[in-house]
Amino acid sequence: MAEIRTLTATARAGTGKGAARSVRREGRIPGVIYGGGDAAEPITLDYRELNKLIYAGHFLTTIYEIDVGGAKQRVIPRDYQLDPVKDQPLHVDFLRLKPGGTLRVQVPVHFINHETCPGIKKGGALNIVLHAVEMRAPADAIPEAIVADLATLDINDSLHISAIALPDGCKPTVRDRDFTIATITPPLVVAEDPAAAAAAAAAGAKGGKAAPKAAAAAPAEKAAPKKK
Repeated sequence: MAEIRTLTATARAGTGKGAARSVRREGRIPGVIYGGGDAAEPITLDYRELNKLIYAGHFLTTIYEIDVGGAKQRVIPRDYQLDPVKDQPLHVDFLRLKPGGTLRVQVPVHFINHETCPGIKKGGALNIVLHAVEMRAPADAIPEAIVADLATLDINDSLHISAIALPDGCKPTVRDRDFTIATITPPLVVAEDPAAAAAAAAAGAKGGKAAPKAAAAAPAEKAAPKKK
């Protein structure tokens, strides 16, 4: 299950663009907690803490226990906005997580056994089709990742979602096909043209011989006699 982290927020009274700009001038970022059958709750968060969490990675797949004035609730970030010029956070949305509920998440794929993969040992390359898989997962048991084992894959083999053991309660949102996660592609070999190789060899042989002497220069033309 994904690690649950803590986050502190404060309730926000004002809404709208003017109130949001005022919050940002104070070094905080406006946000909202919604869903779970309860009313939306406007909040603010510390800019430095939120900026660090966003750029640390996996922000949208991390569960937080958010403390708003002493009242704690479990949430997951669903979206955030960045300044198009400064890349600084402007707003963040959190979804409430209720026990027994499910939600749609992107779960990263971790690949193992590269060193024992027959296809890679023969010079093939791992071609990753999907770095993450969209799933319906329990709100209180979101997986950190799913594991894709390469141990039996040979050149031109494919790894499909059906070959991956999914955590309990997790199902891919795409159910109508056994989609591909990765393939092992053959080594890149450039076929040599025999005719071109023979021509190149002949050119090399000629180039190795001494160059013929240059033809003797034509005698210089005599200067015209000066007029008296």
